[in-house]
Order: sequence, then structure tokens, then C-alpha cells
Amino acid sequence: MRLAALGVLVGIAGIAAAQTAPPPADPAAFARCLSGIRADAAKQGVPADAFQRLTSDLQPDMSVLPLLDAQPEFTTPLWDYLAGLVDDERVADGRAMLVQHRDLLSRVAAQYGVDAETVVAVWGVESDFGRISGKRPLRVSLATLACNGRRQAFFRSEFVALLKLLHDGDLRDPDTTGSWAGAFGHTQFMPSTYARIAVDFDGDGRRDLVASIPDALASTANYLKRAGWQTGRPWGHEVTLPAGFDLAQAGRGNRRPVSEWTARGIVRRDGGPLPAGDTRSAVIAPTGARGPVFLVFRNYDAIYSYNAAESYALAIASLADRLRGGGGFAAPWPTDDPGLSRAQRRELQTLLLARGHDIGEVDGMVGTATRRAIQAEQRRLGLTPQDGRAGLRILTALRGAR
Repeated sequence: MRLAALGVLVGIAGIAAAQTAPPPADPAAFARCLSGIRADAAKQGVPADAFQRLTSDLQPDMSVLPLLDAQPEFTTPLWDYLAGLVDDERVADGRAMLVQHRDLLSRVAAQYGVDAETVVAVWGVESDFGRISGKRPLRVSLATLACNGRRQAFFRSEFVALLKLLHDGDLRDPDTTGSWAGAFGHTQFMPSTYARIAVDFDGDGRRDLVASIPDALASTANYLKRAGWQTGRPWGHEVTLPAGFDLAQAGRGNRRPVSEWTARGIVRRDGGPLPAGDTRSAVIAPTGARGPVFLVFRNYDAIYSYNAAESYALAIASLADRLRGGGGFAAPWPTDDPGLSRAQRRELQTLLLARGHDIGEVDGMVGTATRRAIQAEQRRLGLTPQDGRAGLRILTALRGAR
């Protein structure tokens, strides 16, 4: 669906980018690039006058370019990623959303066949239930990425799709904001996905994923349905591998009947039954045999297609399970320094402030200032590595420090 989930939810996006200076802007080259996009836009139904109106005020924002290589799904340990996204706060908020929007979610499930917990899990991971949807002007970010850096063809098509949404009236505010990569709204659709998948579920005559919760949640369910979601079936199960299992057999691309995995000695970690023997499935071991291992089915693939990263799919799956009353993954992650929830990150920041570090407000967002403060405390306490990472080890050390 797009490059990355909205990293601000995790509190880590932009850290690597902040340490990488963006290239200088070239206004003349940017203007030539936009002129070259005009013909593509016309072919997609954006006339010349509309193109001029929607692009004449644009100036490139080169700060988005380093973010192409700082996506948290691919640069963050899985235990850190999940600790920030699937914590007790988000579970409690998600359960409140299930109650508040019960009737709406029931109608969505009846029409699209996707359960309420999965839809709400996507909503929670993508925008913290609409609280955080990105502050970067979409036209600026997408125009910049369309004309600079890698994947220009991809961003060029997304920029044109955005202009068409504005011209057609699906979007009315040309200053609509979203993530650095162009995803926006309650469940963070890219413009081209919005054009293909969004639905008008509240019946007001317009598909509005920014202000309409019914449209956003129904569109998310529609996306999953079209990605192959199978009603009433699980995304997968945490499993236990037999001794000596060859991890070369793991991976989403190596799909086999459940009966074959069962014959090899794979069992559910909780002791429950696996699905029927001919169900196609794959083993994934995202942190190796020492961490949680999963047997995943077609619904996991549908989630994965929303944002093609194993960490993202597991965040959605885990949050949905917890919204159903589950307790999260049973096997520990292969680390002696687990990640922190948002509440723990706020506690860590409070302790850093008390020790005189100027890190700004206590918000649970681990940015550059917080990382530098952690690094200073790691040095003072003699901890290794001195990498500025917000983990349980530094939190525990500061709790006990005098």
C-alpha cells in the first residue's frame, strides 16, 4: 500500500534522518520537474488550469528525503517497534473505540466481512485512533519526492493521484497534511489507494477519510477484503518449533498445507488446535528461532499488503488479538534489554529531566534530544552499549540511581 506506517506513533521516526543533512534545494530543477508532470496529470483528468492552481505555490521540502532511509519498520528492533505500538494504553483505547463505534463496526463487518478488532487495530496503529495523522503538507511532500531522490516514479504517480482527488472534490483542502511519504487520514491511505479503495460509508456523497470515521473504517475493511481477507478465519497462531527445525523453510513465500507443518512437529504455543490440514500456511520467525514464531495464513497476507513489513503486520495482528482479550505473544524476544511502552518512555523522560537534561516536553516520543540524554547517562553509569537507545536497561538504572 505504501512505504511505511506513520512512524510518529512509535516515537522513533526521523531520528536517523535528523542526523543526515538533506541535500540543498534546486528551485529551477523543481520547477522543470513539475512542468514535466503536467502532461501526466492531464492524462489522469487534471486539466491544465487546475494543475496550475494546485502547484503554482509549491516549493520543495528537502527534509523529507532522508526519511526514505529511516523507516522504523526496517530500522528498529522488532521488540522496540511493538512495545511502542501495542501497549496497554493503545489496547485500552482500542477497546473504548470498539464500544463507542459498536454499531458502525457491526455494519462494516456485515458488508465487508472484516472483524471489528482488526479494523480498529489498523486505526490504532496508523493514527492512534485519529489523534496523530501527520503534519506535513501532502502537496509539498509528494511533489518533492516526485522530483528528488529515489522512487521518483512511484511518488510522481502518487502526486498526480493527490491532485486528481483535490480536483474531483474528494479532498477539499489543498493544505491537507499527512505523513512524510504522503499517507493521510484516519487509516493512512496513499492517494492512489484512496482513489481505488475509499468508500462513502456515511452516505454524504463524498469519500472523506480525513474527517469521516465511517468512511475511514469502511475503506480500511474494503482494502482488506480486496486484499483477500477470509471472513471468520485467523491471521495465524504463535507456534513452537520442533528441535532442529530448518529455518530455511520459514518465510511467507514458502507456503505449505498445515498438515505438513504438523507432521514436522509444529504445534500451537497455547496448545490449541491448528486449522484444517489443507489450509495453506507459512512459518515466520522474524527474530530467529529464539524469539516468537508464527504460523500465518491468508489473512496475515492481507494485513501485510497494507504495509509491506513483517513488524507492521505483527503489530496489527497482535493488537487485534489483544482487543479480543488475548494476552499478546507468549515467547520472549531474544534480547536482554526489552523495548519500552509509551508510559515507560514518558517515565524515562521524566527521570532525564530530573537529572538536568534539556529534552523538551515529556511526550513519550524518543527524539534526538532524548537519545543524546540517554547516551550521556549511559556513559555516566558505565552502561554498554552507549547508543542512546530507550530500553528497559537504562530505565531500570535511572530508577535506582541517586
